[in-house]
Amino acid sequence: MALKWEEGKKGENEMSFLEHLEELRWHIIRAVLAIAIMTIVAFLFKNVIFDKIILAPKTPGFFTNRILCQIGEYLNTKVLCINTKPFNLINIQMSGQITTHIIVALISGVILAFPFVLWEVWKFLKPALHANEKQHARGVVLAASFLFFTGVIFGYYIIIPLSIHFLGSYVISNDVTNQINIRSYIGTISKTALASGLVFELPIIAFFLTEIDLIDPSFLKQYRKHAIVVCFIVAAIITPPDVFSQTLVVIPLLGLYEVSIVVSKIVMRMKIKDHNDFMKNDNNS
Repeated sequence: MALKWEEGKKGENEMSFLEHLEELRWHIIRAVLAIAIMTIVAFLFKNVIFDKIILAPKTPGFFTNRILCQIGEYLNTKVLCINTKPFNLINIQMSGQITTHIIVALISGVILAFPFVLWEVWKFLKPALHANEKQHARGVVLAASFLFFTGVIFGYYIIIPLSIHFLGSYVISNDVTNQINIRSYIGTISKTALASGLVFELPIIAFFLTEIDLIDPSFLKQYRKHAIVVCFIVAAIITPPDVFSQTLVVIPLLGLYEVSIVVSKIVMRMKIKDHNDFMKNDNNS
């Protein structure tokens, strides 16, 4: 389907291939510019990014660590008291700290600019949609941004503290001491947060796949058992290999799958309604 200029630009004339590329180029430039601006902001707020956010989950006073330990005390068990012994991170390269600063600022910039990047993608794709498809997709950028940030927050407060506790305290022998590199620590945190944010986009993916007739509610229901297995596999990949951590991740994943079924049902109802309205108007004409 050829993209068309919005009303007031070129009327009914379709855009040429080169015009498509020019339009795409400007959307990419604006998205990259937004990421660059947010990266600079993150770079300037070094103390907040590192001391208050990046390094916080490994300390006993972090919200999740504190709450779990209080629950453990109530249940008379020490199993839930995690990250009670904060460890020091090391840097083994001359330029390691400045390089880490730049990388973290860039990752932060991508996360902060995510809604604007989505908005640029949406503005590029929007002219290719029919009027009813545009109607159905209203608010998709807001919904996708909300789900992404919800996933990042879930990963930060749930998955990351559990991962830090398990990986930071795991030993194969008392003769081996963990000396964790700052790059390794930040790599674990950033990949976990981004992966969690993307996983939470499942309902949005279901929306678009239903819209283009690749899936429907019956398909999602039919493969629900398979989806449960996939959820456990995903949880095993992004969490430490213990049942408690995996269960905490699997529950919201299964919830997202059920939400995706509901979203798919809504899209199908809207498509059937649009089809019936079209047939009715066609018969009347």
